[in-house]
Amino acid sequence: MSYDQGNRWTTRTTAVPQVDIDVGLRQYMLRVYNYMAGGLALTGLVAFFAAASGIYAQLAHTPLIWLIVLAPLGLVLFLQFRIAKMSLGAAQATFWIYAGLVGLSLGFIFLVYTSASIALTFFVCAAMFAAMSLWGYTTKRDLTGMGSFLFMGLIGIIVAALVNMFLASPALQFAISVIGVIVFTGLTAWDTQQIKEMYWAGDGSVVAGKKAVMGALRLYLDFLNLFLMLLQFMGARRS
Repeated sequence: MSYDQGNRWTTRTTAVPQVDIDVGLRQYMLRVYNYMAGGLALTGLVAFFAAASGIYAQLAHTPLIWLIVLAPLGLVLFLQFRIAKMSLGAAQATFWIYAGLVGLSLGFIFLVYTSASIALTFFVCAAMFAAMSLWGYTTKRDLTGMGSFLFMGLIGIIVAALVNMFLASPALQFAISVIGVIVFTGLTAWDTQQIKEMYWAGDGSVVAGKKAVMGALRLYLDFLNLFLMLLQFMGARRS
């Protein structure tokens, strides 16, 4: 498969030895996971520093907090629609900036929850993510139908979360968290399969690099949202 200048994934047929495809696919997926892991590490470090240094507490009482919260969404959309025309370096830089801004916006979790419960939630999330991503990579089943269903569930979560901003209902928040864990667990497997299918042995280094960045972004979002949903259940609040 190849990423063309119209920002579309297209399928191409070529005679490439299976051994070369297998080796190239493993290298491509490893690159995706390395980007994702690096992004998560950066997010965690920035979040911890923002909380420990008092930067987040200061920003939380100013209008700048809204810019910090909304800026990552803008960067995701920018990457989605502009990556075909960006250089690989620019795409990588945008991804790292995005991960850092997300970390800044998540500084509150270290102020609200104990470090032990955050660490425990992270390891549980990592185990769930690894299991589902491995299944999505190895299964022969076509997960397209499941992906469509999960996407509808994701839309429902977003709508419910917006409504609950005004209702502030603990019961609705609990329901959102339960459904969110199910949705993002499933999306992890579906996205992994989709990312695997995006690989094409004939891609150049720049195109392959851009695919890896976008794949990492998808898995990063799955992991991060799954972690935040699990934290609703497993996070022990500071007294």
